[in-house]
Amino acid sequence: MTSLLFRVLGTMVLLAAWPALADGDFPYHNPIVEQRADPWVHKHTDGYYYFIGTAPEFDRIELRRAKTINGLREASAKVIWRKHAGGELGANIWAPELHFIDGQWVIYYAAAPADKPFLIRMHALTSNAVNPMDGPWVEAGQIQTPWDSFSLDATSFSHKGKRYLIWAQKDKAESYNSALYMAEQTSATTIKEPVITLTEPTLDWETIGYKVNEGAAVIKKHGRVFVTYSASATDHNYAMGMLWADADADLMDPSVWHKSPTPVFATNAELKRFGPGHNSFTVAEDGVTDLMIYHARDYRELKGTPLTDPNRNARARVLGWDDQGMPVFNQTQDD
Repeated sequence: MTSLLFRVLGTMVLLAAWPALADGDFPYHNPIVEQRADPWVHKHTDGYYYFIGTAPEFDRIELRRAKTINGLREASAKVIWRKHAGGELGANIWAPELHFIDGQWVIYYAAAPADKPFLIRMHALTSNAVNPMDGPWVEAGQIQTPWDSFSLDATSFSHKGKRYLIWAQKDKAESYNSALYMAEQTSATTIKEPVITLTEPTLDWETIGYKVNEGAAVIKKHGRVFVTYSASATDHNYAMGMLWADADADLMDPSVWHKSPTPVFATNAELKRFGPGHNSFTVAEDGVTDLMIYHARDYRELKGTPLTDPNRNARARVLGWDDQGMPVFNQTQDD
């Protein structure tokens, strides 16, 4: 009873402090989850934050939930699905995302055959459970795109009565590792043509180590649709870029999208923040303040390779906004 009282009082103090806090000042206890890359946080109508991310063993999908962002650190993780012993879902289980679409839970994730671990494709799990921690979860199959190649990092969002899927995929000419593409969805797990190209890795900062645009996340605010993404190799060169379009524009018209020529969030050695990226967005405990969830290492020299070094930790920070309605990532401010 005493511990419960302290938790309740702590939450009341936390929420009462919100109006006086400036961007970046909220005391999140970073990392919020250790050794979880590609972090995705979904705040549901039940009042819980649900966390999902890439396990460093690349062998399972697990969920945890808490009433606060800080609570995710101590929350128990529950494995809701494991890779197959063989076959097409037997290796490299990467970048799961949890969505609630038309009354159904959906997890998008990447997987590869056990004998061809880099034949990465997008897949989905679905569940009709009230609590996604309970399941059961059903394998809903591969998400098919018009051409078959390396693909991953599916994310979904709705806008003005339509639902869209954004994902990363190797282009038909195989001139780079992945670009970002978008199409309208006909269901949570299917898309229809046309497919448009949102961004290709053509800028110097997007092509270090690998030519990559991946890990899209969407936030809508101030009359615009913003898409953040990550680029380059997943070492200290990993960085975040941003696209945006007017909310009233035809989002399937590539010409309405604008692209930042420089990273919006990148390594800051002084703050021991290396290779930040593959973010998601959620809202803080006050229901108003926007948060960015992302992963980073706190050192530069890898312990192994970008894939075998497990220490990409999930972190949270307040996302600010300027007087023009553009997001402010506070590159020089610590979490």
